[in-house]
Amino acid sequence: MIDKAIFKINSNAEFTYQDNDIDSIQWLNGTTPIPKADIEAQMPTAFDMAMEDLRAKRNKLLSDTDHYALSDQTLSDDMRTYRQSLRDITNGLTTVEDVNSVTWPTKPGV
Repeated sequence: MIDKAIFKINSNAEFTYQDNDIDSIQWLNGTTPIPKADIEAQMPTAFDMAMEDLRAKRNKLLSDTDHYALSDQTLSDDMRTYRQSLRDITNGLTTVEDVNSVTWPTKPGV
């Protein structure tokens, strides 16, 4: 998480740290140190991490059915609805509880 936060601020930063401890950051090769408060402000929240996991699962399910949507295939209405439901699954989610209570659509038989 520290890496992601730092790279949001400076994608070229060079640094090391130990045991996920923000206080142990050592800046390397002339990288201008970034204040701890700025790094913490960029750290993902529990909601951010839950959404990242949800999107990863959603993207996997979509990729598992991509071959049905190729131009040489006829996409059934059920599959079209399923894939659209997957794309829409993140709509309106505002809390970790919302993410954790998502009802996944059922993949239609082929």
